[in-house]
Amino acid sequence: MSDLNGRTALVTGASRGIGRAIAIRLAVAGATVIVHFGTDKDGAAATVGEIERAGGAAFAVETELGVDDDVETLFAGVEAGLAGRPLDILVNNAAAPPAGPLGATTRAQFDHLFAVNVRAPYFIIQRASPLLREGGRIITISSVTTRMANPSQTSFAMTKGAVETMSMTLANELGARGITVNAVAPGATRTATNGSFFEAPGLAELVAGSTALNRLGGADDVADVVAFLASDAARWITGQVIDASGGLFLGPRA
Repeated sequence: MSDLNGRTALVTGASRGIGRAIAIRLAVAGATVIVHFGTDKDGAAATVGEIERAGGAAFAVETELGVDDDVETLFAGVEAGLAGRPLDILVNNAAAPPAGPLGATTRAQFDHLFAVNVRAPYFIIQRASPLLREGGRIITISSVTTRMANPSQTSFAMTKGAVETMSMTLANELGARGITVNAVAPGATRTATNGSFFEAPGLAELVAGSTALNRLGGADDVADVVAFLASDAARWITGQVIDASGGLFLGPRA
């Protein structure tokens, strides 16, 4: 599949996990991929290396998100690497992890979550907008935590609810340029970096049993959904949240 030939894509948080899978999937489809990372330089190099070994093109850009001047620092590297080319696809994947339940979350943790998970994607889109080609794609990674109650992830779920609303409203604003704006909401997804979490006795089986498709998700499951939304085939889909959880907690099975 090479329907993204000649296009460029920025994927934030692409040094590992779902972000790495998305970057590789877009590159396999033909896009030149900008691999953003915050601290994992080796991981970003591994992502770029895997893309290049597969015959694709990529370069890495380092920026810590959630701090002053983060977006300008990011786009200094992005524009240098693009060398005058426009941007076609933006994937906001980078996110800070859940900070804990109500009684344990500190004000600093709360502020950090919103700085990374909400403020950064919003202003990345603002900064990317002049670079985006007509008919471009913006995809932000959300979470199924927005449709279920998990007391240990309240503040995290709030951030993901915010980017879902952002995606809907920006779809309306940017649609006149043919730009689609959507969100993808993964569920329980096993990756190389979080695999040990699912090794707790019975946990993987418990989660799989709560999923309509009766298995844990993988990073490639999410990456394929993102690649579809980035393609011409998804040109008539915008302002939507695509659940990519395999049907997690849809209800009891008969």
